[in-house]
Amino acid sequence: MRLNWQDTTKIILIAGISSLLTVGLFKYFEKDKLKVVYEQQQPIHLTDYKLPEGLVDFRLAAKIANPAVVHIKTTGSSSNDEYRGMNPFEFFGFPFDKFDRNFGPLEATGSGVILTSNGYIVTNNHVIDGGSEYEVTLFDNRKFNAKLVGKDPSTDLALLKIDAEGLPYLKFGDSDKVEVGEWCVAVGNPFNLTSTVTAGIISAKGRNINILNDKFKIESFIQTDAAVNPGNSGGALVTLTGELIGINTAIASKTGSYAGYSFAIPSRIVQKVVNDLIEFGKVQRGFLGVSIQDLNAKLAKEYDINRTKGVYIAGVNSGSGAEAAGIQKGDVIFKINEVEVNNSAEMQEQIGRLRPGDKVKVHYLRGNKEYTTVVTLKNSQGSEKLSSSKDKNSSIDFKKELGADLKNLTSDEKKRFDVQGGVVVLNLTNGKLKQAGVKEGFIIQKINKKTVNSVDDVMEALSSDDGGILLEGKYPNGTKAFYAIGW
Repeated sequence: MRLNWQDTTKIILIAGISSLLTVGLFKYFEKDKLKVVYEQQQPIHLTDYKLPEGLVDFRLAAKIANPAVVHIKTTGSSSNDEYRGMNPFEFFGFPFDKFDRNFGPLEATGSGVILTSNGYIVTNNHVIDGGSEYEVTLFDNRKFNAKLVGKDPSTDLALLKIDAEGLPYLKFGDSDKVEVGEWCVAVGNPFNLTSTVTAGIISAKGRNINILNDKFKIESFIQTDAAVNPGNSGGALVTLTGELIGINTAIASKTGSYAGYSFAIPSRIVQKVVNDLIEFGKVQRGFLGVSIQDLNAKLAKEYDINRTKGVYIAGVNSGSGAEAAGIQKGDVIFKINEVEVNNSAEMQEQIGRLRPGDKVKVHYLRGNKEYTTVVTLKNSQGSEKLSSSKDKNSSIDFKKELGADLKNLTSDEKKRFDVQGGVVVLNLTNGKLKQAGVKEGFIIQKINKKTVNSVDDVMEALSSDDGGILLEGKYPNGTKAFYAIGW
C-alpha cells in the first residue's frame, strides 16, 4: 500500500511523540531514584543545608571558598633543602624550575586562605620560608604586600597580614567531625592558575607521612583524593557548605604532580596555631614529656599487651609533666581527654592543640590494667609558663647582648659578596658575638639552619630559640665560618 505525504507525516509525528514520552518518563524515574539514593547517603551534619535535588553539588562550596583563597608569591633567597627531595611525598608550593638549593634566587608561589575581614591570611610555612617579600593577589585581582606575623615549622603553617578591610573570609569547620568517605572540595592556585576547584572524598585521617624535619613536628594529616598540584600549598580544604576543615600541604607523588593522594593540616590544629601567632607571636606548644612509638601486633606480643592499637611509651623525660603524673616506660596511652588515640600521630594532634600549663586527662594501660591520670603540660624548657616573642623582643637590647650592630645587605653588596641575602656584623664590641670569635664584616646567612635575609629575621630567630644558637655565614673574602653562641 502506498502512503501519501499526509499519512507519512502523521506516522512520524506519532513516533516522535512516543519517543519523547518514553525519554521523559525514564528521566523522571531516574531523577527520583537518584534523589532517594542521595538522601540515604547524605552526611548527618549537612542536613541543615538543602542540597540540590539529584547528585552531590559543589557550587555552594566553590562560591563561598573561591573569594577567600588568595595567590601568594614569595621572593627572597633560600638554601633550605628540608622541603624538597622527599619522594614519594612532596610539598607543592615551589615550582621546580625556580628553586635553587644553594642560596639561589627564590620565587615560590602558593595559596593562602583569608581568615578575617581585616586581612589575616594562613598559608604553609614552606610557601614563605626563606622569603623576604610576600605579594598577595586577591580573587578580584587586587595586589597587596603582606607582612609575616609568624610561622611554625612544626606544623608547616605561617600567618601573613595585609592592610585591607571588608575582605571575604572562611569560617573554621570542625575537622574532628569530618568522616572518612565524606565529600570535600580543594581550592587553590595550581600552576599559577587562579582559583581552581577540585573535589574528592576524605580518604583517611591522622596520617603521618614523615615529611617535616622539625624536631617537634606534628603530623596528623587529613588524606583526600581531591586533585592538588604545585601551587595548591596553603589552599583551602572545605566541606560542601564551605567550612574550612584543612590547609592543603602535600601530595604523594614520584613526579611532583598529583598522583591520587593529597594531605591537609586539620582545621583544629590550624586554628590553635593561628591564635597563638596573633596573641603571642609564637606558638605555645605543650609537651607530655615522653618518647613514643606506635603500638602494633609485634610490639604487643613482645610485651604481652592485650591490644594492638595505641601509643607505647618508650621513655619518660625527667622533670616532665608525665613523670609527675606517674606515667612510666612501658605504659600504653589509648585516650587523651576522652578522645581515642590509635597511633602517635593522633596523640600528637590532641596534645598539639594545647598550651603549657593546660591539664590533660590521659587514659593508659599498664600490665593490661587501665588507669587514668591528669598531666600538666610543660614547654620545651620544662616550664608551665607561656612566653611571647613580642615581649622578649621588646625586653632585649640586641646591640648590648650581641655587642654589635647588624645591617641588611644592599643589592650592590649582595652582588659583590656573591650572596642572595644575609646580615652583616658591624661595630663589634664586647658581647656574645665577640666572645664566640665573630669578626667584623661577618655575613650571617643562617641561624639554626634557617635562612636569614634581614635584621628582622635575626631578631625573630633569637626571640624564638633558647639555649644554643648556631650561626652560619661567610666573610667578604669568601671564607665560610660557623659560630655557636649561648642564648
